[in-house]
Amino acid sequence: MSLEPQELDELKSKIGRVPTSTELEIVAAQWSEHCSYKSSKMHLKMLPMTGPLVINEKGYDSGVLDVGGGYVVTAHIESHNHPSAVEPYGGAATGVGGVVRDILSAGTRPIAIFDGLRFGNIEKDKQARWLFKNAVKGIADYGNCLGIPTIGGEVEFDDCYQNYALVDVACVGFGRKDKLIKNHAKKGDVVVLLGGSTGRDGIGGSQFASDSLESEDRSAVQIPDPFIEKLIIEAILEARTQKLIHAMKDLGGGGLSCAVSEIADTLDIGIEMDVNKVHTRENDMHPNEIMVSESQERMLIVTSKVKLKKLQKICEKFRIGCSVIGSVTFDNKVHVKKGNKTFANLSADIIANATLLDLPSKKPSYLKTITHEKKLKPITDYSKMMMKFLSAPNIASKIWVYSQYDHEVGIRTVVKPGGDASVLRLDNGKFLSVKIDGNPKQCYINPREGAIGCFEEACRNVVCTGAKPVGMLDHLQFGSPKDPEIFWTFLESLKGLTDFAKDFGIPCIGGKVSLYNETPAGSIKPTPLIGVLGLIDKKPLVPQKIIDGDCLVIVGDTKDELGGSEYFEYIHKFIGGNCPTVNFKESKKNMNAVLDIISKQIIKSAHDCSKGGLAVAVSELCMTSNIGCNVSLDMVPGEKLSFDRILFSESHSRYLLTVEKKNISKLEKILKKYKVSFKNIGEFGGEKIRFNHNNTSVINLRVDKAHKTWINSLRDLVLHG
Repeated sequence: MSLEPQELDELKSKIGRVPTSTELEIVAAQWSEHCSYKSSKMHLKMLPMTGPLVINEKGYDSGVLDVGGGYVVTAHIESHNHPSAVEPYGGAATGVGGVVRDILSAGTRPIAIFDGLRFGNIEKDKQARWLFKNAVKGIADYGNCLGIPTIGGEVEFDDCYQNYALVDVACVGFGRKDKLIKNHAKKGDVVVLLGGSTGRDGIGGSQFASDSLESEDRSAVQIPDPFIEKLIIEAILEARTQKLIHAMKDLGGGGLSCAVSEIADTLDIGIEMDVNKVHTRENDMHPNEIMVSESQERMLIVTSKVKLKKLQKICEKFRIGCSVIGSVTFDNKVHVKKGNKTFANLSADIIANATLLDLPSKKPSYLKTITHEKKLKPITDYSKMMMKFLSAPNIASKIWVYSQYDHEVGIRTVVKPGGDASVLRLDNGKFLSVKIDGNPKQCYINPREGAIGCFEEACRNVVCTGAKPVGMLDHLQFGSPKDPEIFWTFLESLKGLTDFAKDFGIPCIGGKVSLYNETPAGSIKPTPLIGVLGLIDKKPLVPQKIIDGDCLVIVGDTKDELGGSEYFEYIHKFIGGNCPTVNFKESKKNMNAVLDIISKQIIKSAHDCSKGGLAVAVSELCMTSNIGCNVSLDMVPGEKLSFDRILFSESHSRYLLTVEKKNISKLEKILKKYKVSFKNIGEFGGEKIRFNHNNTSVINLRVDKAHKTWINSLRDLVLHG
């Protein structure tokens, strides 16, 4: 039980008596930061959450977009940070299970999983390697067992995550608009608990996730069972098709306590339930344990007595548990009994709505000098440095990760992991492009601009497939909100995301706030993670193989913005400098130009320029097509900079377009029409990746050697240390 003293006093005042122990447990779970968002909720309202495609219904656990033709796409993002830091396999696996059920609760079929993973320094830290390896396995095993493709994500390593893990899982669903669950309840309806049995695993999980991680409380980590989850998916979708579900909610954080109180509060009803009716894994569970257990693979359903028999038959068919645990009342109370004895009887409104906090914020003192650059140690051999850079954990290929995931099951995957964004085929003839992006290094240096940069990068990635961004998910991960300096970084990030979303007309359709991400060494860096969904009406751009004579065109200016860059931090061990900023006008022009070019089918590929800068982006194109390229750094548009800054600046709004020589004039004509900054900077061919400055070779690498280093280094590091 983790109510603050003032919260306990408030509860007593609201109910006019001393709460029972069960009531304390229920309220402590629901009023935890993890479930109530009490520190962030009042500020999240600044985000734009409506738009022409957004469908808002009460009680949904996921965002819903109308994608035309009578179909909808649903999306949600969740984290399982604390559990994954303690038990990475189970923590990551149950993170997948939870977000899948969020998609299912709207009545849509989950069709794709995305994961964002962050760990400590795996080059030096065995614990980080162990966490990484097992979290990847947990996600792979759970998603593969469900038959849902894991088709995208990102992996990042930073010292700030020492002995910790950020495991973010997003899921996308698809379904008919007319089959969406319209949450409602009628007099005489019954409340059903469907799925896995309730055990002692995960007890206190929401409170565990709402405080600094100081102990390895393994009892707070849930036990995954993907095979039951697979059966639940099919059972729920069949029940939905037969219109047997009046209302539905996933049992996630807070277990029954939160699911029952939230559904009651949302629908303005009461629920009377008997814990004796809950199918449990153990016989001697106390009502307190049953109410706050976070055992996985469970759904709460409201249905009528008439429809109940059909629902029970479906559950029998799929061999999953189905208990009638209570009934709908209209006194707006959550009444928990054991037989005839009452253990809790509270207003749903009181349980479901913690008092929101208006916490103080203060600009962190470290930001006063963060932009000051130190004198960097000269590099004598940039070719040698580049080989080292390509093996850096944040730059190296992540094929070792996504090769463990089945990313083709379900036959929707058109563009697979490993590129800019992944693309799914929809039944209405359209395509959905999705990407998630984060950049804690830049968000640490400038929380507002860093967050905007994450958003714009995710947009660039879906644009590179030919998709127009239509919705976003945000996952805001920070340290303790009680620290005014940390809370300031949260607010700045949120303001930046809001500005970008409003200016570009991209609504926030869902998200998550995860606070108290602290390690023994201190708080993590501000880590907002942004997911962007894009729609393609006709045909996605599937990258074609680059051949001799193809041209390389860059769109967008390169600026002196190396703050938070991999080059500064990995090569020079320097944290600081000017964080890249997004010019909204330029960004929009560049996006629209690239989308127009892709629609006219005159380029072979589009690749965004981001982590590692131009040097890494060009190298990736060469390595994936097994071809060399000769790049003139003098031709790169933007400020007049030294060649190392042109190579490694991570300026935003830049795209690399590969085009056949015969189409170069068509391409340039469109780019001129949009008045964007661009240049033809190189030509593909041969076996070397060459960057030249003033007719002098700066970097000269053999493609095969670079590729071998880039592909194998992360796997070798994880498996052999």
